[in-house]
Amino acid sequence: MLFFVYFTISRFCSFTEKFGIDVNSIPLSYYRNRSYYTMRTDSRDRFGTPLERRFSRIEIENMLINAGLENISISETAPFWFAVGIKA
Repeated sequence: MLFFVYFTISRFCSFTEKFGIDVNSIPLSYYRNRSYYTMRTDSRDRFGTPLERRFSRIEIENMLINAGLENISISETAPFWFAVGIKA
């Protein structure tokens, strides 16, 4: 199933992008230049996790601040929310 959905759509985005079409609004376009392994592991993380809790950007930032991190930088682009901080 993963192969037929993720791989097919992502490669369609890659093919379409070569014609100068903006594909950023198409689901799974993030994976257009990624390996099948990356798609497989990401889908497992997203859909195969038995217990999942999603956090908003503000909740993540508050957790990092409460953990004593400074100079926090949170990504605005995929993959969301990638964060980096420095321990004080």
